[in-house]
Amino acid sequence: MSKFGLPPEEASIVSVTDRVTKVALNAPASAVHFLGDVAAFVGTEENVTLATGGDTNVVVVHGGGILCSTSDGKRVVMGGDDGKLVSLDAKSTIETLATDTKRRWIDNVALHADGAVAWSAGKTAFVRNPKGDEKPLDAPSTVGGLAFAPKGVRLAVAHYNGVTLWFPNMGAKPEFLEWKGSHLGVTFSADNRFLVTSMHESALHGWRLADSRHMRMTGYPARVRSMSWSAGGKSLATSGSDSVILWPFASKDGPMGKEPLMLAPLQAKATVVACNPKEEVFAVGYSDGTILMVRIEDGAEILVRRNAGEPVAALAWNAKGSLLAFAADDHRVHGRGTSD
Repeated sequence: MSKFGLPPEEASIVSVTDRVTKVALNAPASAVHFLGDVAAFVGTEENVTLATGGDTNVVVVHGGGILCSTSDGKRVVMGGDDGKLVSLDAKSTIETLATDTKRRWIDNVALHADGAVAWSAGKTAFVRNPKGDEKPLDAPSTVGGLAFAPKGVRLAVAHYNGVTLWFPNMGAKPEFLEWKGSHLGVTFSADNRFLVTSMHESALHGWRLADSRHMRMTGYPARVRSMSWSAGGKSLATSGSDSVILWPFASKDGPMGKEPLMLAPLQAKATVVACNPKEEVFAVGYSDGTILMVRIEDGAEILVRRNAGEPVAALAWNAKGSLLAFAADDHRVHGRGTSD
C-alpha cells in the first residue's frame, strides 16, 4: 500500500514529480494523445494544444464542443457538436473527414490499424475504409461506444441492451450480443477472443466471442469510465473504485470464475487508467489529483503527481512507453514526463 498522508520520513514511495514538465492550457482537457513524442491535449471546446516539452501550439479544430477523440499515433480524430469529424496531425494539419448531413453530434469515434475510421451520430454508426468508401449501420438505439476488432474489419457497436458486431465489408447480417442495460464504452482483447463493455450501471460486462458466453464483472462502487489493456493483453485495468481493478484474461476462460487483482489503493476514486504499451506497468489518476505509476507484478508504486484537489481527467503514454502525459480537471496543471 502507498504511504500517502504520512510524514516524509515515514513515506517510502518513490517519486518522479521533479521530472514533470508543466504545460499551461487555456481550457480544460478531456483527453490526451501522443503523436510521436508530441502530446496532443484535446480541449472540451474547439481547441487542441500540441505540446513538445514546454512549447505549445493551440489549434482550432471544431466550431463548438469536442465530444470524442481517439488516435493511432499519427493523427488524432475527433467528433464535435458541430456535426464534423476532424483529424489533426503533429504538424497541425487539419482535415475534415465527414460532416453529418443532419448536423447531428458526432459522439463516438474509433480507428483501425489499416486506416479505416468509424464514428456515430445518434442511432447510426458509419465506417469509412482507407479508399474512402463509406457505409452506415442503424443500431437499435443510440450508439454508446465503438471499437474495431484488432484482426479483420469488424466493428463493435455498443448500445442499449447489448452490442452489435458488424462486418461492413461483408453482406452478412450483423451479430447481436444481448445483455440488459445501457452499454457505453466497448473494447476487444488484443487476441480477439473477448469483448468487454462498460455500462451505465457500476459494472462491466463481457463475452467470450467463440461461444458468446457471458462474463459478469461487477462489484464497482462507481461507474467504470476508463479501461486499458496491459502490454501483453493479460489484464484489463479499470477505474471505478478506490483501487485499480485488473481482470485476468490470460487463460482461455478469461475472468470467468476468477477474482480480479486490486492494486494502488487510495482514499480517492481512480478516475482514469492507462497501461504502458511496452511494460507491465500502468498509470492511474485519482479524484484527488494524485497520479501513480504501478508495476503489475508486485504493486510497486511511483508517485508522478501529488494530490492537488482536482480530479485527473486524462492520461496517455507515447508508443515507446517512455513519456506519460496527463491532464487535470482544473486545466491549470498538466504534465509531460519521462518514466525512465
